[in-house]
Amino acid sequence: MFILGNLIAALATIIDYLLTIISWMIIIRALLSWVNPDPYNGVVRFLYGATEPMLAPFKRILPAYSIGIDFSPIFALLTVWFIKLFLVRTLFGIAMRLGR
Repeated sequence: MFILGNLIAALATIIDYLLTIISWMIIIRALLSWVNPDPYNGVVRFLYGATEPMLAPFKRILPAYSIGIDFSPIFALLTVWFIKLFLVRTLFGIAMRLGR
């Protein structure tokens, strides 16, 4: 059971890192929207392409044109942080119990 506990802890760590990277990508995209970057820049295109699937559901629920402010990054960040708190902590808790 010790090996399974280590495997789950490693998986939780990787998920934690991935969710942290996703959070930073959403934050950077939100900051870029304030400065109107070059849409043909490779980094900007990658960032928009990588974060759009995460923001799209929130944009459908609360469209920016109705109030003039896009709140989708805030809701996406809250969702990512909830997943991080719930899933990662749960996996670490399971790993701790299996590691005994």
